[in-house]
Amino acid sequence: MGVFIFFLAPEHIRAFGLYAAIMGTFHWTEYLGIAISNPSTLSADSFVLNHSAHYLLAAISSWIEFALESYFFPNLKSQWIFWIIGFLLCIFGDVLRKIAMITAHNNFTHIVQFVRNEGHKLVTHGVYSRMRHPSYVGWFWWSIGTQIILVNPLCTVLYAIISWIFFRERVYVEEITLHNFFGDEYVEYQKNVGTGLPFIRGYHLGMPIGPH
Repeated sequence: MGVFIFFLAPEHIRAFGLYAAIMGTFHWTEYLGIAISNPSTLSADSFVLNHSAHYLLAAISSWIEFALESYFFPNLKSQWIFWIIGFLLCIFGDVLRKIAMITAHNNFTHIVQFVRNEGHKLVTHGVYSRMRHPSYVGWFWWSIGTQIILVNPLCTVLYAIISWIFFRERVYVEEITLHNFFGDEYVEYQKNVGTGLPFIRGYHLGMPIGPH
């Protein structure tokens, strides 16, 4: 569907076709990534289509902005340079995320784990030797890229801010559990490798556990 829109729709609508193709690819490969890396956890939820009400609200907001601006400012949506920049950013983010999933193998799940499963290991090789949370880094840049494709100035800024806040909290909570799971091993890992997310340090020993 997205491909047909991109090639057949009027110029100022074509970006939505590219966006739809990127969205479809992302969610299909989320399912495929879990099927490859951790098939025991595979379910319909692995498509992450029902990620959260906030995720759906964000998507709908971007569609509304695109529709309004396409009607009132059609020339804005015909700036193909932004389509290319957004597309490349989405490809970078999605590929990075899938590499992270496959590298982590059965240690990767879509849900933060609060109980350590048997065989759960700290992954520090491959892309994890460069950043502690490559799957989040990938999703962060992918989400911003979707709005650049649509040439949605308002949602580009809002997605960047809201995604940053979401991942700051997510990383903080997740790293508390990782400290509990791996102790000194994780402390040493933190000393040498950053989160990969801009201006997000994560949780370090001695920091308060709770709202921050």
